[in-house]
Amino acid sequence: MLAMLFRAIWVILRKDIRVWLRQPSTIAATFIPPIGFLLVGALGAAAVGRSPVALVTLDSGPKGVQMAQIFHSADVFRITDANPRQAHDLYNRIEVVAIITIPADFTQRVESHQSAPIDVTVNNLNLDFTNDIRRSVPDAITQFYQAQGSSSAIKVTMGEHDLRQRDVQLFEYSVIPTLVLLLTISGLVNGGLTTAREWESRTVKELLLSPVSRVAIIAGKIVASFIITACLGTFVLFLGYILGWTRPEGIYWFSALLTIALVSLLSSSLGVALGAALQRIQVVIGISINAALYLYFLAGGIGVLAFEPVWLQNIAAFDPLTYGRHALEMAIFYSSSDLFALDMGILTISALAAMCIGILSMRRGIAA
Repeated sequence: MLAMLFRAIWVILRKDIRVWLRQPSTIAATFIPPIGFLLVGALGAAAVGRSPVALVTLDSGPKGVQMAQIFHSADVFRITDANPRQAHDLYNRIEVVAIITIPADFTQRVESHQSAPIDVTVNNLNLDFTNDIRRSVPDAITQFYQAQGSSSAIKVTMGEHDLRQRDVQLFEYSVIPTLVLLLTISGLVNGGLTTAREWESRTVKELLLSPVSRVAIIAGKIVASFIITACLGTFVLFLGYILGWTRPEGIYWFSALLTIALVSLLSSSLGVALGAALQRIQVVIGISINAALYLYFLAGGIGVLAFEPVWLQNIAAFDPLTYGRHALEMAIFYSSSDLFALDMGILTISALAAMCIGILSMRRGIAA
């Protein structure tokens, strides 16, 4: 009896996966939104990661050259070295956000312990760029005075103590929420479509007339969507590792894969529930993608949730994807088990609850 149950689940699973592979529109609906958000994240990181500035070095003395080198090595600017005329042309064409000018007498003033101002012209068309320049230029000047050591008229000692061992680039940070979005859309869309298609094409009657238990039908639908979603997530994780975006180490590979599995089971079960309840392919696609996007945004998809307003953090606490995103970030970026038990507990409970909802919805749809 048990062997027949597993055989029926395997047949339904294999059939659903074959149908999925022959449906390019379903594959496109799964991949296009995450790829779009990943592209937006990449373009946004390229635009705001380092501010474009024109550097005019009028002083060829040792201090002027040293100051210019510090600006180049600060890693917060995209610097174009230019003469005054070229710099103003770039500034007027809005190809740079600021002009930084090291005056001709900079070395002389520093060595004589006089005030040595650096001229900064900023285009304040965007407060984000403007504030970056306002913070970064004084920081570079502080590094310059620290480098002078005991000969500096201004004694500066700088110490940095990192909370995390790894520096995560802005684009890399956006990869994890995008991976969670992919898992959510894939589970909802694939689980929903494979289920709704049975009603829309009337093949659900054939399933009900076959010598297969309803448990096997429901389990086959959920497991098929789960396998497709988990495999996609694992593939993206390994692809990110090859590209240097996602780099879990040691035991944290297990943490990352377990999180992917739980999010996949959660979204697949909800997808089956939607498909059985709505029973229309187009409606399922629309609602699935919209629901996935809302859950993605609530889980901190486009920003650091800890820095968002308190009311949004309170709402996000009820979104299971919040815990999936956090678990993946800890495992992939920081090799940390911080709040791992809480994240896994909430994801497990949410996945089991979603399975119960999927089973009840499927049974009700079959009974109707």
